[in-house]
Amino acid sequence: MDQQQLIPHLFRTEYRKIVSVLCRRFGFDQIEVAEDIAGDTFLTAATAWGIKGIPNNPTAWLYNVAKNKASDHLYRRGLFDKKVGPELRRQSGQTDNTEIDLSPANISDSQLQMMFAVCHPSIPPEAQIGLSLRILCGFGIEEIADAFLTNKETINKRLFRAREKLREQKIAIELPGEADIAQRLDAVLTTIYLLFNEGYYSLSQNSTLRRDLCLEAMRLCLMLVENASTNRPRVNALLALMCFHASRFDARTNSEGEHILYEEQDTTLWDTALINKGAFYLHQAATGAPSKYHFQAGIAYWNTQKNDTPEKWEHILQLYNLLLQLEYSPMAALNRTYALAKVKGAAAAIPEAEKLDLIDHHFYFALLGELYSGIDRNTALRHFQTALAMARTPADHHALQRKIDQLNGIA
Repeated sequence: MDQQQLIPHLFRTEYRKIVSVLCRRFGFDQIEVAEDIAGDTFLTAATAWGIKGIPNNPTAWLYNVAKNKASDHLYRRGLFDKKVGPELRRQSGQTDNTEIDLSPANISDSQLQMMFAVCHPSIPPEAQIGLSLRILCGFGIEEIADAFLTNKETINKRLFRAREKLREQKIAIELPGEADIAQRLDAVLTTIYLLFNEGYYSLSQNSTLRRDLCLEAMRLCLMLVENASTNRPRVNALLALMCFHASRFDARTNSEGEHILYEEQDTTLWDTALINKGAFYLHQAATGAPSKYHFQAGIAYWNTQKNDTPEKWEHILQLYNLLLQLEYSPMAALNRTYALAKVKGAAAAIPEAEKLDLIDHHFYFALLGELYSGIDRNTALRHFQTALAMARTPADHHALQRKIDQLNGIA
């Protein structure tokens, strides 16, 4: 791997580690300093490696430079605070030690603690995702803007407000106590799943970015699974759910980026290794009270089974019933009607779908178009045309137009 490829790769994998460790050492009041030191480390690497060549151990080189820059910052801050510093440090419990610990254990602990801090309930969900992408995943501002389909200025303002909130609330970078983990863990899992969905259901046409978002969400969840304090059944269930979804990533779109309906996907493109990992984590989750992630993971599991039997769809239908009893969601109810159609036929599913009245969602009209296709061609056309008018991406436009053409006998 040459320098032009290596530095972006290391930025993605190491920037987040350096920032997490430095933030934990400095505190959120100096989060920009931590980010500046991490960013400056990579600028130094780009210059030095261009002249002297890539070192034998690039990661260790980066860590050494980051530690030196951080130590210099602490030394300068110590000189500035020479008269008032000792008293402030006694009050805050800090020491004069300028050593920066970038050991694997401290990196892991820092990232885990940062995850809980970033996902503090006082931070709005969109800002939690943005901060997670920036601090925990090493995404650039342009990448985050692309993921949210907005501009850099909007993202910068959102991140600025989130950082201010972290400072105002004096949120500590630490793992909550045992009693608080259960409550805070739900916010962390929600952020991770929203991050995954930003990739899996993203409107961005950048397929590499979408895949990276999903993989980063899975990496964060794996960190929770690998820590004894946070390795809970619902964490394993969420990781299983994401594994099952990610296993069908390559089959969900064609070469033009158009969405491929589930029943039309090439099952040879499904990732068997990820399906098996999902099954493992779902088995690990099979203790305690079931969560929404358990039921969603069960549905996703059955969707990875290639046989199209009544038994499969009966299982999916029952899992949707349990999910909706636990936590109602209009989109989950809409998806349930598809499973109902597979079990009892489109005629039985149409009334269930229509009473949902999700007129703000083009998926609602697209599903009605599917259900009516074999029953009432004109009604099916009307629903597909409504969905087409509401579709937000070229890929959705093409997929819906193809359905309309098929009904009109063009394709």
